[in-house]
Amino acid sequence: MSKPALFPDTTPSGIAVDPRTLERVIPESKRSDGSVRKEIKIKPGFTPQEDVSRFRGTKQQEMDSRALPKGHIVGWVPPSSATNNTAGKSSGAMSKSQKKNEKRKEKKKAEVTKKIQENWDDDDDEDDIKPAPKPKATTESSSKTDSTAEELAEKLEKLEVKN
Repeated sequence: MSKPALFPDTTPSGIAVDPRTLERVIPESKRSDGSVRKEIKIKPGFTPQEDVSRFRGTKQQEMDSRALPKGHIVGWVPPSSATNNTAGKSSGAMSKSQKKNEKRKEKKKAEVTKKIQENWDDDDDEDDIKPAPKPKATTESSSKTDSTAEELAEKLEKLEVKN
């Protein structure tokens, strides 16, 4: 026989099973003024009105078990399961270009995984990672920036500070 939980679940009426004695009790609680209510034992076989479940016929129970979760849309299938099923079935109905594109995608994925498998422990080698090339300034744009810098320097020299 399994051991009862240390913190047993309570029923809607507040009744729980005492883990030491395995009796049904209403656990002790604290009032707002700080005094403590005693633990109340419940007689075997007694079920308070809050714990009585509503009568449901067999047909009603079946309907409840088949009920969709709240917010579920009828006919909607989650994308993860829908794509897996359709990908396997529609492979025969693909056009030539779709088949070629699919093969290209598979090759790219295989190359990426191959690089990852080869370099999984290489921290020193950075041959595969190429830094993005910096855009080189053209001679015209660099000469323009030089000329504007010179002009600003000349203007600053011409300015006189008056006290």
